[in-house]
Amino acid sequence: MPARDQRGAAPDPTDLRVTPPAEGSGPVRGDDGPHGGRGTPFTFRHDGRTVTAYPGETIGAALLAAGVRALRPSGFDARPRGLFCGIGACFDCLVTVDGDGPVRACLAAAAPDTEVEVHDVPRQR
Repeated sequence: MPARDQRGAAPDPTDLRVTPPAEGSGPVRGDDGPHGGRGTPFTFRHDGRTVTAYPGETIGAALLAAGVRALRPSGFDARPRGLFCGIGACFDCLVTVDGDGPVRACLAAAAPDTEVEVHDVPRQR
């Protein structure tokens, strides 16, 4: 049975908006010191929104930690696509980085002050 929202409605599978973490769920990353033992955080932009990342983190990991689950619509039926394999084999996490793309978010290192956008995939019939 699919999860329901507060009104009892099933979620829309084509909704590409960000799902915020649940209230009181705490940080996604560990907490081993002032920055979770990960180094000094930095930010980049994803579709106009500021996202925090840590050194060594991929774009996909940072977006997932920020609550972004869907990265682009599929080219066939416009259903949401996001991190699936996480190792660069499936191409579901394609994004555009600083105007260059497609780039697999699960492989691309997050970098300060970059612009990450939805990679527009032409619809197939």
